[in-house]
Amino acid sequence: MRSCKTALYEDLKRLILSMELGPDELLDEASLTAQYGLSRTPVREIFQRLAGEGYLEIVEKRGVRVIPMSYATLRNFFLVAPLIYTAIGRLAVQNFKPAQLKALKEAQKRFRKAMQQRDAEALALENNRFHEIMGEMAANPYLQPSLDRLLIDHCRIGHTFFRPQNEDMEQRLQLAADHHDAFIAALEARDERAVVDLVFEHWELSRGNMEMYIAPQGLPAEELAPLSENGNA
Repeated sequence: MRSCKTALYEDLKRLILSMELGPDELLDEASLTAQYGLSRTPVREIFQRLAGEGYLEIVEKRGVRVIPMSYATLRNFFLVAPLIYTAIGRLAVQNFKPAQLKALKEAQKRFRKAMQQRDAEALALENNRFHEIMGEMAANPYLQPSLDRLLIDHCRIGHTFFRPQNEDMEQRLQLAADHHDAFIAALEARDERAVVDLVFEHWELSRGNMEMYIAPQGLPAEELAPLSENGNA
């Protein structure tokens, strides 16, 4: 069984990644201490840990909030993500261990199962775990913190990707799963070129879906017409 501290830590990460706790949302320390049966000290220790990992921001005299997603954050994310993912892919090919490849395959099985069950939260978390494992394969202490931070925003920005609303989005999700299988095959073959090519294909797929979240399609004019006629807009 999980300890109360572990439960709080894991639950806050999950809630942030799944966007149940939105960017910039303030956390209520008192309610969390009551909910998890903890005193203030261990709760604050969890806050500090998650702040260090990039999930939370502790603001003096203003409390603890989920890390925001500003224009600057998004701009930096899109500029840097392909560089980090490419470096991670190259190093993963060179350094992965058999146990890590096994873990990657298990994460992919869970991802495929979540697809069958249409479990959007599990899809987001297992996708995140898949790419975390690739970071562990790379085994680079300089890149790891950057990857960890990127994955938080990647998961949050792309959460709509795992709730497909039309046939095109369904096909994109299937392609993402196929990319994962191809990553595994390329890693097994120690094919660095294939992994790098897949990184760019996978990034372009992700980028397109994240752009849909950032700039969603507007409502059709006919849906707005009744509001205007009723004087509500």
